[in-house]
Amino acid sequence: MIMRFTLSASLALALTTAACAGESANDTADADTAAAGAASAIQAQETAPAPQWDLPADAWRTADQEDLLYIETDHGMVIVEMAPEFAPNHVARMRALAQERFYDFLVWHRVIDGFMAQGGGSRSNPGHAADVEGLEAEFTVRRSGEPVVTELQDRIINPRALPQTAKAGFWDGFPAGTQTAALAAITGDGQVQSWLLHCRGAAAAARTSDPNSARSQFYITRGNPEHLNAQYTSWGRVRVGQDAIDAIAVGSAMEDPDFRPDTIRSMRTGDELPAEEQVTIEVADTDSAAFAAYLDTLRDPSGNLPDICDITVPTRIVE
Repeated sequence: MIMRFTLSASLALALTTAACAGESANDTADADTAAAGAASAIQAQETAPAPQWDLPADAWRTADQEDLLYIETDHGMVIVEMAPEFAPNHVARMRALAQERFYDFLVWHRVIDGFMAQGGGSRSNPGHAADVEGLEAEFTVRRSGEPVVTELQDRIINPRALPQTAKAGFWDGFPAGTQTAALAAITGDGQVQSWLLHCRGAAAAARTSDPNSARSQFYITRGNPEHLNAQYTSWGRVRVGQDAIDAIAVGSAMEDPDFRPDTIRSMRTGDELPAEEQVTIEVADTDSAAFAAYLDTLRDPSGNLPDICDITVPTRIVE
């Protein structure tokens, strides 16, 4: 039977009040100051020692600079790789707003320990979003071939909203869920549904109870909130700097008048930066034989892998 993905207003979950159509940002950040801060933070990342992974040279892929978001925080640089193959419209929105300097000097206005850090509200009211059109939900993508998602283990789609069992694996180093490819033989269009998982480090779009209401607010997960899978649009993943996300001050600007939120100092796309300020990030090719061998080292005595969210995808900075 084909699993049908439906939405309900009752499934607004933890982010329903966080992103509504709101006021537009009306002040332009100091771009020169932000760029200087980004450059120094990136340089610090480049000089940090990288983990040593025993993978051959052909088992790595280089992330495209146009798909990288450099987010300078009060705790260091965070670099997110975006996935336009899964959420093209949300990625386009993040690129456009970053290039407009919309996010510079906004705050992380809602941060819950073990859950997520959320930012991107309007400059005059962090609880409101930019005055831009709401985006149609991109919770899942229908595919017949590309993007290919490996099927490594059974996994519940969403324990609250969609308790059916599907498959989980990787696409280009992104943890992903999918209907099994075998279903393509019996679907009307020969395609199956796939989605990026909300594992720690996922970057996604905040919204109201309206599934098509995402505008400018986004969040990055500090845990594995499975109840958001296939119910919120995940458009990227942290490749560098998750520790900085985990260090962002916890609290809510809308609920606690004494809360002093941390700042999004700047946000840039990689292709905006001069070549000397770009960070070359390589991610393990999760379709390679070398990655399969790496997975075998993680199996328990019964041959089972850890949960997909607990598998570290090798990532490195190349100087």
